[in-house]
Amino acid sequence: MSLGDAALFTDLYELTMGAVYHRERMNHEATFSLFVRKLPPSRSFLVAAGLEDVLAFLRDFRFSARALDYLRSLGSFPADFLEALADLRFTGTVRAMPEGTVVFPDEPLVEVTAPIMEAQLVETAIMNACHLQTMLASKAVRSVTAARGRPVVDFGLRRTHGIDAGMKAARAAFIAGAGMSSNVLAGLAYGIPPAGTMAHSYVTAFAHEIEAFRAFARAFPHGTTLLIDTYDTVAAAHKAATVAREMAARGARLGSVRLDSGDLVALSRDVRRILDAEGAADVKIFASGGLDEDEIVRCVEAGAPIDAFGVGTRMDVSADAPYLDMAYKLVRYAGRDVLKLSPGKVTWPGRKQVWRRRGPGGAFAGDVVALDEEPAVPDAEPLLRTVMAGGRVVEPGPPLAAIQERCARQVAALPADVRWLRDAATYPVTYGAGLVALRAALSAELQATEIGGRDGAR
Repeated sequence: MSLGDAALFTDLYELTMGAVYHRERMNHEATFSLFVRKLPPSRSFLVAAGLEDVLAFLRDFRFSARALDYLRSLGSFPADFLEALADLRFTGTVRAMPEGTVVFPDEPLVEVTAPIMEAQLVETAIMNACHLQTMLASKAVRSVTAARGRPVVDFGLRRTHGIDAGMKAARAAFIAGAGMSSNVLAGLAYGIPPAGTMAHSYVTAFAHEIEAFRAFARAFPHGTTLLIDTYDTVAAAHKAATVAREMAARGARLGSVRLDSGDLVALSRDVRRILDAEGAADVKIFASGGLDEDEIVRCVEAGAPIDAFGVGTRMDVSADAPYLDMAYKLVRYAGRDVLKLSPGKVTWPGRKQVWRRRGPGGAFAGDVVALDEEPAVPDAEPLLRTVMAGGRVVEPGPPLAAIQERCARQVAALPADVRWLRDAATYPVTYGAGLVALRAALSAELQATEIGGRDGAR
């Protein structure tokens, strides 16, 4: 797909709705709100991510000649609508939570205000960008939390769902606190430090395991990491200690050994004992192989002498919660606040602000979702900020490292029992009095006119 065709990264029904808006001359200002209805099982909070891609998409939004030719070939859209698409650009305003912010159900991550066709046609791309990266950052932060200060490295690239997903997984994991990634392209694109060792295929390509170790140490004499579970982990630990002494004798250094299978708790203890006894006490132990937050917790709580964790597939596909119940809904059109009453999916109308209160010591004490025009909540921080106005980005986004730092501060400010990985407490989110009253009034009006009355049949 050419980047010039990116406006077609949308569901067909966005275009069919747009065609009707154009036909009916409906081009008044609309506000759409992007939010998560409910948390996945075992999640007590999410981490907002993906805004950088949203703003880039909106900034460059346009229908190329090739895209318009394709739509024309479908035979479904009138010529005047396609002519309107040729000139269409995003001219609206975007308010959003900064990436790295912890977020809860019903809280808008993004609010888009623009002429309705503009705001409607960008729905799919906005939701796609925020959904994937928020889901992945929210999963990755669990491994970082479980590691309790030990480094976590993103190792999941080869099993992510395509190239773009692999890139976004590395970015999301870095935001969450995974300081390095095996994804080399992510190093070029995002400045994420790359990390990697060797594969079992490398070891088996040599006639003897220790020769594989020695060759690698000669090629990479500083901070080398050796993979020691290809045949027998304990036997390989002795070989690694030998290589460590050989390296030290020539002024080089073995940085670590990697365990990638087996009982990591028991094996790490055996390996630590061997390394210490054979003069390689400074060599660290790196563990990988099917890890997730639960296995990391098991290792840490057992006191396993593991210095860092490589976390892959389960983190980079969010294996236990591979999607979020995320929605992008119209909340205001042509000066009229709107909502839907679908069972289990009732929305909150109107443009909003989210206020975050802090308690003693600066810990987060609860959020208030309110109408944007409601009075400020005393001693609370507004979370939605204007990031685009008139179709232009207000200011450059922060460096990725700054987003990572924000995420760390946000997670640290959560109440301790909300951060628990299992059976966590529910973070308090309440609603402004004006917002509650507006939803009740609109609901009653719709009950009278669209459900219980006859106005809707006129």
